[in-house]
Order: sequence, then structure tokens, then C-alpha cells
Amino acid sequence: MAGLAADGLNPDVGLLYDINGLAKDAPTWLDRTMELVGEYGTMVAMVLVVLWCWWSVRRRGTTEESVSAVAGLIWAPLAAGIALLINIPIRGFVERPRPFVDHEGLEVLVAGKTDYSFVSDHSTLAMAIAAALFVAHRRFGLAAFGLAVVAGFCRVYMGVHYPSDVIGGFALGTAVALLLAPLALALLTPLVSAIAASRSFGRLVRSKRGAAGGSLRAETLGIAEPRAEGKGENGLAA
Repeated sequence: MAGLAADGLNPDVGLLYDINGLAKDAPTWLDRTMELVGEYGTMVAMVLVVLWCWWSVRRRGTTEESVSAVAGLIWAPLAAGIALLINIPIRGFVERPRPFVDHEGLEVLVAGKTDYSFVSDHSTLAMAIAAALFVAHRRFGLAAFGLAVVAGFCRVYMGVHYPSDVIGGFALGTAVALLLAPLALALLTPLVSAIAASRSFGRLVRSKRGAAGGSLRAETLGIAEPRAEGKGENGLAA
């Protein structure tokens, strides 16, 4: 199908026709499924992975692990938002039309896309969340990476993005999430530590109290529990 490309020497366009060509031969129910997954499904699944990660780390990790992971989880949507903001001037500068504007014979599954194509917002958003989640928890991060790849593939399959739009989105999302992570975590970790030490909101970070009678506040902030004064060796009043 790559031969259908107007400029067949361009591998980006050739790969677009190859992937989008799958939609021509697919049954209608599969196209509708890919449309749903590409527009909404992967994003909903990404949110569920983040929530599942939060639920897991607050129940099973130590306080230090939970604080670090929750700070990373907070960074994930922030990184995605920053990446999308950075993409606004990029799209305006490149001004790349959607592939169906310049190339005939594409199977476009979603109509009404009139904005520019490079880079893909969906791919940027998904990969920024995945990269930030990988920093917080590698196992859940790998699952999010898989979802990001599915999201990018669906965008090309639907005929609304070139493969290079998706790759550019992956690069932008990863760069923002990883390059700004040290600064973001340096700011977020003390905030999450304070939340963990709070009696009212501590369970948002860790569901179990510190062991051996130590308070969550003391454990989180690294403060030794004070020993009772006036006790003898056997714990009786002197």
C-alpha cells in the first residue's frame, strides 16, 4: 500500500498508508473499536493505571517509598500538562496539515480534525504520563508505556496523524517528564511528606501507620520518638 503515497520515497507517508490501510480491510466493528481506543480508551486506561499504582504503593510500601512514589504520581499529570502547553507553539510553528489533507485514499475514522498534525497531542500526553509513572514505579510505568504505544498506533490507524507526529509526541512527552523530573520531585516530595505526616490526609500517601508504636509523622520526617522520662530499666516509675 505504500505505493499509494503521493511521494512514495517518503517512508513516513509510506508507513502511514501501510498502517492506515489496515482499516480498509478491517470489519466495521474493529474500526469502531480502534476509534474508541484511540480517542478515549487509552487515556482512560492510563488514568486507571495511575490510580492502581497509587493504591498499591500506599498499601504496600514503606513510608519513604510511598512518599517518593506518590510525588512521582503527582508529577505525571503535571508533566503531561506542561508537555501539551509546549506543544502549542510547536504546532503553530510547524503548521503541518493533517495527513488526509495532502494525501488521498486514506481511511479517516474520525472526521472534523481541522487543527495541525505535528506533534500528536494524544501521543505527547500518553508518553509524558508513562515516563513520569516509570520514575515513580517501574512496573506500572512499563504498563503505561505499552498503553502509550497503543495510543500512537491508533492515531495513525485512524488516519489523523503521520507516524512522525506520533514519534515527535513520544519524544516531547518523554523529554518533559524526565528532564524536569528532578526539579519537580524536589518540590513535590516535601509537600507529600507533609501530607503523609498529617493526621487528616496521611492515608492519601500511606494506609498503614508506622510499626513499633512510632507515629507516621516521626517516621516520615525521620524524627526519633521521645522516650518516656522517669522510667527505670524495667519500665516502672523510679
